Amino acid sequence: MNEPDITNITVILNNPRYPENIGAAARCCKNMGISSLRLVNPERLDMGKIHKMATHEALDIVEQMKIYQELPEALQDLHFIAGTTARTGRKRRPTHFPGEIAAKIASFNPEIRTGLLFGSEKWGLKNEELDLCSSVVLIPTSKFSSINLAQSVMILCYEIFMAKSSCQVVPRPRPASFREMEGMYNHLHGVFEQIGLFQKQTPAYWMRNARRLFNGKNITAKDVKMVRGFLRQVSWAIKNAGK
Repeated sequence: MNEPDITNITVILNNPRYPENIGAAARCCKNMGISSLRLVNPERLDMGKIHKMATHEALDIVEQMKIYQELPEALQDLHFIAGTTARTGRKRRPTHFPGEIAAKIASFNPEIRTGLLFGSEKWGLKNEELDLCSSVVLIPTSKFSSINLAQSVMILCYEIFMAKSSCQVVPRPRPASFREMEGMYNHLHGVFEQIGLFQKQTPAYWMRNARRLFNGKNITAKDVKMVRGFLRQVSWAIKNAGK
């Protein structure tokens, strides 16, 4: 098997509780050829326990991992973010299973920076955190749905490793980064407020539906510029109405 290039993949652990799981996740990354690990507001950062679980082979990943206080900050430079969940419902509809998301990610150009986002061992990812993701991934299980954090990391990383080993990359336009998408959503929020949309429903309701409309649609940087140009025209028309 040819060694696939998955250096554009980043694993992000959001609010991890146990340092042992951080170390084990680093080892999973090393097994599958992923070198980038990010932590967001870890509860306990016991480096001794992290090193022990990572083993000597994955210490380079631990030493290079980046730590952030807020989730949006950790996502800023990424173009595609796959968030994981073990729970489903009206407000958290998964878009992919592991094999499906792996095939999608494997087809990306190498310059498309992709994040695999995992939530806390206690509560996973909250709805507002999943709203920041391009896709939501559900790992199927039997009756007991809770999976250890490091095991979840390994499942997704393995699937991507295997998909990358056999997939042919398809050239695509550069997708919008997380930073560009958030700029568009903030712009959309302002126009929604201008036209009085928030008088009928809360801002959270409209913005969550707007995110669902765009997330997972392969929005490019050019698409974002077009949408924001349209929003600027709408805002200008409202301000100049009746003059």
